[in-house]
Amino acid sequence: MGLGRLLITAGVILVVAGVLVTLLPLGRLPGDIRIEGKNSSFYFPLATCLLVSVVISVIMWLVKR
Repeated sequence: MGLGRLLITAGVILVVAGVLVTLLPLGRLPGDIRIEGKNSSFYFPLATCLLVSVVISVIMWLVKR
């Protein structure tokens, strides 16, 4: 019973994450670093990483309670 419940919970989390990634403009937030040169480009999603980290931290905090 415990493993089944864990798999269902993980599946629901993955579906929600997929919907959020599809609908939200993640990767194009203000604060993301993008440097484009003549022959190269560099992209680091700093603001996106911070936002995802905060959301995951809050979810984990709620689950632990």
